[in-house]
Amino acid sequence: MNDLVAAIDCGTNSTRLLIGDGINTTERRMTITRLGQGVDSSGVLNKEAIGRVAKVLEEYREILDTYQVERIRMTATSAARDASNSKDFFDLAERIIGVRPELLSGIEEGRLSFAGATRGLDPKDGPFLVVDIGGGSTEFVLGEQEVQGVISCDIGCVRLTEQWIEHDPPLPEELTSCLSIVESHLDDVKREIPESRNAATFIGLAGTVSCTAAVEQGLQEYDREKIHHFRLTKEAVEDVFRTLATETKTQRLENPGMEEERSDVIVGGLCVLVKVMRSFGFQECLVSETDILDGLISSLVSQGRL
Repeated sequence: MNDLVAAIDCGTNSTRLLIGDGINTTERRMTITRLGQGVDSSGVLNKEAIGRVAKVLEEYREILDTYQVERIRMTATSAARDASNSKDFFDLAERIIGVRPELLSGIEEGRLSFAGATRGLDPKDGPFLVVDIGGGSTEFVLGEQEVQGVISCDIGCVRLTEQWIEHDPPLPEELTSCLSIVESHLDDVKREIPESRNAATFIGLAGTVSCTAAVEQGLQEYDREKIHHFRLTKEAVEDVFRTLATETKTQRLENPGMEEERSDVIVGGLCVLVKVMRSFGFQECLVSETDILDGLISSLVSQGRL
């Protein structure tokens, strides 16, 4: 039996694939597909967005066939949770991949992200506050070896951008609105998970955090080894935020490490990252490139051992 298993995450902003055996990674792919485009205002997944994801899933199916992977978990998160026509997308995705997407709750999403992000870390460095800044939602998970508390908030790089940022570059009042909205959600986090105030290590996940790390290092090309477990200081995050928030989308692309497909929503995501560090008093963020996909892979490997 093939030891390789696969995980696919159909997120609000990107569609990602991970193939591995629980120890070694065979393939890791990420494509910006913006499934959640317009969902916040329309309440539905639009045909163009579904088409973009379907095209990528067809490419991923070819990769899965190449490695003869049979055990697969495919998930969908915030955009699919918010859309009334998710079933149409799920039907199409199932026809392409062969398994039906699992619609994860924010709590389930957070737990899987925590499992992936803390893998291999020393529990003595905990308690960890894992913050997964997605396109439509952000999950906050506290724990050491086990999850002690989790909450999902309806803030993300795409959602904040579509709701509050109309100008390029953003107007000061638009940034103020974004930061204020994030702050109100952080109040919920502190109320629901009071121990989060005492977290020893802040771990940041997803594209906003990785892209910020790439820009801070001036990486001309994506280099996972230089991004994974890079320590972003609060000073660096504030500097990147000031720079990108005062530039147009075109100007942002002149910064080495800035992804073109993320340049229009990065400021919205940075509003979350900056506010978390300010509000909780974190002086650095441990960037993690292991996340929900790694959590899904671990679950498949564990099932195979039963």
